[in-house]
Amino acid sequence: MSDPLIIVGSGMAGLGLARQVRARDARRAITLITADSGDDYSKPLLSTGFAKGMPPERLAMRSPIDVAEALQITMRTHTRVDAIDHRTRTLAIGAENLPYGDLVLATGAAPSAPFTVADEVRDRVFTINDLDDYRRFQAALSRHGAAARVAIVGAGLVGCEFADDLLAGGHRVALVAPEQTPLARLLPPPLGQVLGTALGKAGADLRLGRSLAHLRRDDEAVSLVLDDGEVLSADLVLIATGLSPRTALADTAGLAVSEAGIQTDRYLATAQPDIHALGDCACVAGLNAMYVQPLQASAKALAATLTGTPTPVAYGAWPVLVKTPSCPVVALPPHQAPARWRIEGEGDDLSALAEDENGHLQGFALTGACVRRKVELARVAPPLLP
Repeated sequence: MSDPLIIVGSGMAGLGLARQVRARDARRAITLITADSGDDYSKPLLSTGFAKGMPPERLAMRSPIDVAEALQITMRTHTRVDAIDHRTRTLAIGAENLPYGDLVLATGAAPSAPFTVADEVRDRVFTINDLDDYRRFQAALSRHGAAARVAIVGAGLVGCEFADDLLAGGHRVALVAPEQTPLARLLPPPLGQVLGTALGKAGADLRLGRSLAHLRRDDEAVSLVLDDGEVLSADLVLIATGLSPRTALADTAGLAVSEAGIQTDRYLATAQPDIHALGDCACVAGLNAMYVQPLQASAKALAATLTGTPTPVAYGAWPVLVKTPSCPVVALPPHQAPARWRIEGEGDDLSALAEDENGHLQGFALTGACVRRKVELARVAPPLLP
């Protein structure tokens, strides 16, 4: 029997690839190795669960045992790969050396914090990047009652979605970020102001244009000391200051990596034969797109390649639907800073069109009722990766 396809990582990328390969090849031996619980769940739903009072077990669609049985694969949960030896095509897992035929790194991305969390407050400070994180935060939240005070550091996609969700769940939320408006990387300021106003009306205490200096423990609370000396008190702190591709395993194996991820070509291949990278950890032809649609396109293309039909991946013009029900937002960020943003509409219903110097559409952002334009605009916007 040939050595198996081994996938490291059980997130949407790893499980998605396993499904796609199995759909094309009923007999290929597949082993999926994951450092977490291995439950099958939809990561985007993590930032919608608190408003609905969803316990972790309801977010998990299938257990790892059910996944393994349904796909006829081997699942190894709570298992860390220590090293890759591409010369012998083996993985080091403790004292074990596990051979692979093809290896796919789907290790995802880890939350990044621009500050060190002191031991005295560590039990009150959280990130939510997977279902295990959700379990821990939900348990802590429940200990503080129906109206816990949650300070969220970061007003990007994750921070805004969790702020909206926690507010809808009845909790008190403060949002701290150095940017002047929410979603500054996706929305030009006028549209960011619309979202900020909506979050404020929903009950968020906005501390924008401010940075966190440090955290300290005050009895049963956590104090957030801001850069201007103001002090906010919270029961829990949720860090949402961005994600960094997990590249350490690839780096120690001698694969090319950068801050943008593990370097691959359009076939998701690294420079080492039989090693590919997929999902949030991968920088594909110079582009790291940490969104669901590029991930799904990559899994489909790589599955075809691994089953005998080499297929380069292509990313279309896929808008990002921001899960903030208090203010509908859709954005298709341009590849580079546009020559200008053309703002249309009034009130909360705004369209922002990113144009180059010749007036060609490069991307867009929509709020309120204007989100209905997303299909129309996506049809004429340039693809993310042609």
